[in-house]
Amino acid sequence: MTDEIKTSAEMLEDAALPCAGVVHADPNAPLTPEQQPLPAALARQPVEEKSEAQWAYERLILYIRNFESQLDARHEVAMGFAGGEAGVLRIEGLGYFDPDLVTFYGRDEDGQKMQLVQHVTQLNVVLRAVPHAEPEMPARRIGFRLAPDWDTPTAPEAEVAQQGA
Repeated sequence: MTDEIKTSAEMLEDAALPCAGVVHADPNAPLTPEQQPLPAALARQPVEEKSEAQWAYERLILYIRNFESQLDARHEVAMGFAGGEAGVLRIEGLGYFDPDLVTFYGRDEDGQKMQLVQHVTQLNVVLRAVPHAEPEMPARRIGFRLAPDWDTPTAPEAEVAQQGA
């Protein structure tokens, strides 16, 4: 039990915010999506208004972007598969189809086109760093292409930034 008193507005705000947490063995580990605030563009739509597929898609983008931010210039993100001989999928695209499907588009290790359609209740993703296929070209960062507007401040945030400058 707590003695903390909250206004009804604070209670509504708390209910709308997603709950996340993480513990790392290394105290110097890079920050993970659970430890960072949601991008303003992502937080505009309340979680309860999102389908399971949309919310899974958006959180996957957060994880992919975070993973890619820790890669060197020689590596790109790919997905590994558990069981079977499916190998890895070099992620080139990510989509969702409401209410419950998430789709990964990409290529396998041999450069062959590959696609995974996954139900959100079965969603398990292993992100892997793989050498990119075209070393003479810059590594692609799909996580930042999937949601480029997440890094753009909303109108009120932009005004506050300008006032502070």
